[in-house]
Amino acid sequence: IGLFVASALLLAAFVVVESKVKAPLLPLRVITERNRGGIYLSLGLAIIAMFGLFLFLTYYLQIVKGYTPVKTGFAFLPMIAGMITGSTQIGARLMNRVPARLLMGPGFLVAALGMLLLTRMEIGSSYATLLLPAMLLLGLGMGTAFMPAMSLATLGVEPRDSGVASAMVNTSQQVGGAIGTALLNTIAASATTAYVKDHIGGAATQSQQQLVQLQAQVHGYTNAIWFAVGILVAAAAIVFTFVNAGSVDMNAASESADGAEDDLKVPVIAH
Repeated sequence: IGLFVASALLLAAFVVVESKVKAPLLPLRVITERNRGGIYLSLGLAIIAMFGLFLFLTYYLQIVKGYTPVKTGFAFLPMIAGMITGSTQIGARLMNRVPARLLMGPGFLVAALGMLLLTRMEIGSSYATLLLPAMLLLGLGMGTAFMPAMSLATLGVEPRDSGVASAMVNTSQQVGGAIGTALLNTIAASATTAYVKDHIGGAATQSQQQLVQLQAQVHGYTNAIWFAVGILVAAAAIVFTFVNAGSVDMNAASESADGAEDDLKVPVIAH
């Protein structure tokens, strides 16, 4: 908790410094634009939820279900298939016709629905009837949301800020992944410890104690996943509130980028 507080203070100090220096590393005009600011924030929150989920599902499949690492990797493939389908068949096809918030917001909510299914996990949960549909919904929702988000994150930015705007997309994902792994894992570990303290006294044999340990781990995972559900709903709310751009005109964006390249002055080196 102390480190999270320190990180918040350091982030506030960074914003203050960037607002005062002549050549800021991150010009605040890039993130204070309503659409881009909403996209960076919602993407960061979505990645917090996703990275925590990857961790818990890996633990669950290998420790609780006894999957090998290779089998666990194959078990994640439906989520990847859902992401590909959501990004190429829904996001890419509709983002020229539908306002971005009407793709991103519902996309995050569909992912939250998939996450909500995972709160029902138990030791004996079936992969086919619980994990598989949850993964498909997660992948489909995230893929649908990420495609317009990536396009809008740099659309209309000034040529001098294009590198910073693009880097902020990666930064929001990297920071979100780090926070998600740390925060949600802490929540899960705390819930697991509390469950063991409350139930280990009634376990007389070693097998019963092992069962309590497994139940405690699953209890910790589902507790953290509830937080992930809330985070995805918050990401959707941010999108509906801040992202007010219409459909993404990729042709116009391409022409704008070409024009920006033409405006760039290339230094000539004399030989």
